Amino acid sequence: MTSLTDHLIVISFDCLSALDFPLLKEFPHFQELFANGSYCNQVETIYPSVTYPCHATIVTGKFPKRHGVINNTFLQPGSPSPDWYWHRRHIKGPTLYDEAKKAGMTTAALLWPVTAQANIDYNMPEIFANRPWHNQIAVSLRNGSPGYQLDMNRRFGHIRKGLSQPELDDFVLESAVQTIKAKKPNLLLVHFTDLDTQRHYHGFSSEEAMAALRRHDVRLGRIISALKETGIYENSTIVALGDHSALDESKAVKLNVLLKEHRLIEVNHRGKVTGWKAYCKSCDGSAYVYVKDTTETYEKVRELLHTLQQHPSNGIERVLTKEEAAAMGADDRAAFMVEARRGFYFTEALDGEFIDTVTDEDVKAKRYTYASHGYSPKKDNYQTVLIASGKGVRQNTVIPAMHLVDEGPTFARLLGLDLGDTDGRVMEEMLTV
Repeated sequence: MTSLTDHLIVISFDCLSALDFPLLKEFPHFQELFANGSYCNQVETIYPSVTYPCHATIVTGKFPKRHGVINNTFLQPGSPSPDWYWHRRHIKGPTLYDEAKKAGMTTAALLWPVTAQANIDYNMPEIFANRPWHNQIAVSLRNGSPGYQLDMNRRFGHIRKGLSQPELDDFVLESAVQTIKAKKPNLLLVHFTDLDTQRHYHGFSSEEAMAALRRHDVRLGRIISALKETGIYENSTIVALGDHSALDESKAVKLNVLLKEHRLIEVNHRGKVTGWKAYCKSCDGSAYVYVKDTTETYEKVRELLHTLQQHPSNGIERVLTKEEAAAMGADDRAAFMVEARRGFYFTEALDGEFIDTVTDEDVKAKRYTYASHGYSPKKDNYQTVLIASGKGVRQNTVIPAMHLVDEGPTFARLLGLDLGDTDGRVMEEMLTV
């Protein structure tokens, strides 16, 4: 299969929403993409709509239950900081970067989720030191490309302030620009999280979120300029996309508090989980409820959830069966999935009241947030966007609707690759095929 482009640059602006679209059309660098390419401002995301499953879907074209990354973090009951799906090994089947590498292409990824220990030429994976005895630099080097990461840190490490934003994205930007100029990768995956961070801690439409959008336009402009300066712009394709939207919330639902009261979660005198028969695993705007043990336990949990659903003040909009959740692409090992009402989201806390009202002090301490994702893709005004421009992309083409699972197959087609048996399709209407 012949490729349609020489260089594919995929830029993920985490938490970019269809509701941002009117603003994007006013920004100068996004305008350049709109003027020369195709776009869709009604991209349906996956369930649960959280970052790691979304980014695994983008590079595989599959739903979470098929690619295996069914949440951001693992089911580790009682852990104050569960481990994330950081590593490539957690994705089942081929990825876009695997196939590009097999085809002899140069690949690069900057903070792209689920790429730790992936076979990528220039890899700075998104992974952080999650235990007190871990060292951030050592963890990053061990899971990515050591020489490349050391070079980027030597050049631009002074910009970064740990994981704080916007400094982290500014560091990623400088590294991306340098990578384009020095390596000219055939596939470059870049993940920016500034907007997502501001929305979590300040609210969806906050001034901080709007400022992050403006910074993202500047970052896009820098990447476009780097392609032009390097002389590969005319042979490149740029894709700017979001992975999910977000919704403001003010109440945190703690299902595990009730499960513990019903003796379905056991803790010792220090509050540490020592055993469980049912456990709520948060996906923020939704949650998996895992059940083990007996049919009696299953029925007890089912009755509890459906009773809670009857009262809107409990924050549960819908209770999905295992089969219903699987039909939406979510983990088919969970007994139930619960969807939060607008204004609510789920946490895994075990103590206190069943529902907490989020306060400024909670958010400052990063115990809670002001906006979340993870909600059902069927929620109103919850779509994300994709804008593509450059070689292999039709100009002035509007795609009325598409799905996140369509992105991987479409990107593969641009590079002359095939991801095999996907859940999505090639969006030929936006390509010059």
